[in-house]
Amino acid sequence: MNDNSPIPSRRLEPQLDPQPGADNPAIDPAKDSDEPTFEWMKTAPSAGPASGAVPDGGAQPARGVPPAGPAQPGTRADRKAAEAAAADSAAHAAPDSTPPAARPAMGAHFREPLPTSALQIRPPREDVERRNAEREQAANAKPVLPRVMQVLLAVFYPVVLLVLAVRAVTSPLFLWAEYHRPGFPGDGYGFNADDRMTYGSYAVDYLSNWSGPRYLGELVNRSGEKLFQDGEVSHMADVKLVILSAFGAGALVGLICIAVIIYLRRRSTGGVRRGLFAGSIVTLTVIIGLGALAVLGWERFFTEFHRIFFANGSWTFALEDTLIRLFPGQFWIDAGIVIAALVLLTALVTLILTWPTRRRRGLPKPAKKVKKDEAADSESRSGSPTGEDRLAPL
Repeated sequence: MNDNSPIPSRRLEPQLDPQPGADNPAIDPAKDSDEPTFEWMKTAPSAGPASGAVPDGGAQPARGVPPAGPAQPGTRADRKAAEAAAADSAAHAAPDSTPPAARPAMGAHFREPLPTSALQIRPPREDVERRNAEREQAANAKPVLPRVMQVLLAVFYPVVLLVLAVRAVTSPLFLWAEYHRPGFPGDGYGFNADDRMTYGSYAVDYLSNWSGPRYLGELVNRSGEKLFQDGEVSHMADVKLVILSAFGAGALVGLICIAVIIYLRRRSTGGVRRGLFAGSIVTLTVIIGLGALAVLGWERFFTEFHRIFFANGSWTFALEDTLIRLFPGQFWIDAGIVIAALVLLTALVTLILTWPTRRRRGLPKPAKKVKKDEAADSESRSGSPTGEDRLAPL
């Protein structure tokens, strides 16, 4: 057997260390101590030769043995406490001229204030509440110009509707419907429906064209006499001035309304709807008020209306005059009813279309409705039968 021969598997190697027992108490497990086993692991004494001196008369330390140094505490907490004490003493011993970056780290009981420590100081509660209120007020404040545009739209909308209704009445279609409707009073001086339609069309066309008074002043009847007297022609010229002025104002107001609508669509969400909704309410209020005055006293209402636009004495005529024969009192009553009906119907439709519902205002659904919708959706997804299905006979 040589040195390279393998050791049998069942053969125990010889124990080189002595067996523990009474003869070797140092390695007895029952009597183990905290002392290190090897000499180089033992702590060197605190008092020794100066750094760099050779101990024991120039004898060099053995290889692998660390040089002797100051005694270290046994636990980690003791070492930390010793380091903190050493740093604290070094900080107190450092001169004031030493820059902060060059000073040793100080102990845990003292810290230099940070440059941003002043930001951690909370301002007074009154200032905080005031700033929050100002911030909320600025966030909830609405621009002034869109609100002014909404007011303009609400004010101009009734004017546009009224002008359009007047234009619908001053047309040959309304004239034909009046002369041919049942119950319209006839002419006691010889005009039939065809004569009224022919002569009346001249008067209606004169109100909307750019012709002068000669357009009516030179008309003659079948007998060759002048159809309209000078007073009638003068009054029709005044009526034409009022009508054309109303049409021009209506066109201008309509253009302004279009510009306002375009602006509100770009700058204010829901501004057009709010403006038209307010305008429809104003229109209904005005029409209902004027209609009540007309119903309570038509003659007085008709007289006061003419006094506003025409001079006294320039709009009164005899029963045999052509204007009275073509346009009797019933014609003006029907014209007023048609104007009021058109404006009222348009305002009601606008009111319904612009009514501020939750969806149009962008508000969420009520909590109960949301829960019902979620329950219905869950039932439809799960396929569970409804109440009617459960109560249905088998």
